[in-house]
Amino acid sequence: MPILFLLFVVLPLVEIYVLIQVGQVIGALPTIGLCVLTAILGGALLRQQGFQTLRRAQDNLARGQVPAHEMIEGIALAVGGALLLTPGFVTDTIGFLCLIPFTRRWLVRAALRRMQVSYGPPGGGYGGPCGGAPHDTIEGEFERRDRR
Repeated sequence: MPILFLLFVVLPLVEIYVLIQVGQVIGALPTIGLCVLTAILGGALLRQQGFQTLRRAQDNLARGQVPAHEMIEGIALAVGGALLLTPGFVTDTIGFLCLIPFTRRWLVRAALRRMQVSYGPPGGGYGGPCGGAPHDTIEGEFERRDRR
């Protein structure tokens, strides 16, 4: 509950306050222009970093490794992109932190320290309606019936 309160009540109020303060110093139109400029720069950075992260994930998959780090980076990139599209300087700052490789990797490492990464079906089997163990063979017969 406290995180939702921060996201939906405190953060917008802080954004409004900062926008008003910046607008009083540089004017309304330059403030709006700066918000648009950060969105455009953020979009370009998001695209470039997204393609690099995707390439690293594909390289890991080709080597038979789980791209857990790249998957978390992808989430950080998506969050950063969404924050950059949100008007305001506070969300832009947080969004750029998610897009800049050095700070994003630091955030991802901090997140991975708090997570357990596993892959494959739960329990090690291939699950499904039969709930079989790995490499079970299911035998059966079929008959092809063409409609004419």
